Amino acid sequence: MTDNLILFVAAGLLLNLTPGPDVVYIVTNALKSGFRAGAVAALGIVAGCFVHILGAAIGLSALIAASATLFTVLKYLGAAYLIYLGFRMLMSARPAALGATEAPGRTLGQVFWRGFATNALNPKVALFFLAFVPQFIAPEADNKILAFILLGLVFNFNSVFVNVGYAAAAASLAARAAPVRSAMHWIERGAGVLFIGFGIRLATASFAKA
Repeated sequence: MTDNLILFVAAGLLLNLTPGPDVVYIVTNALKSGFRAGAVAALGIVAGCFVHILGAAIGLSALIAASATLFTVLKYLGAAYLIYLGFRMLMSARPAALGATEAPGRTLGQVFWRGFATNALNPKVALFFLAFVPQFIAPEADNKILAFILLGLVFNFNSVFVNVGYAAAAASLAARAAPVRSAMHWIERGAGVLFIGFGIRLATASFAKA
């Protein structure tokens, strides 16, 4: 069991390091508004994961995977939200003073909840937990639901360090590199294009069901 846990942690860390919509959201907020905004974005992303951990543990993710209608609805909701965030980034006004702790017109609460929704509305995350975590649960485990939740918590706990690390690295880069600070506005627009691309890819993706 110890070997399986170590393997689970290692695989989870590698998966968390893989760039995607979550990483783009964290890095963009840290580059534009500093470490605190990036860290809050990271915590919002992590909070969204709890929805999928609990949903998968009680069978909600399995229901979504089995129901084409439910899965399609959630897929398009997630895609629409990613595209919405992308357009918000594209249309954002140039900040008056780069490097401030908060972006104009955006509170840390908004940063958190947008990060939460980015993750919670992504059905790919739900299916990921449903497919990934059970591989590390021993067949003889007395309470598989509890084991699933505990492994999910371990995954989420480790992801905090990775995501906050991304925020710290991006904020440090923005603070030390004048060309990066001057390009914040265009970096956010580039992130907006990426988010729109992520949304379109999610909307057009097909997922084979086991």
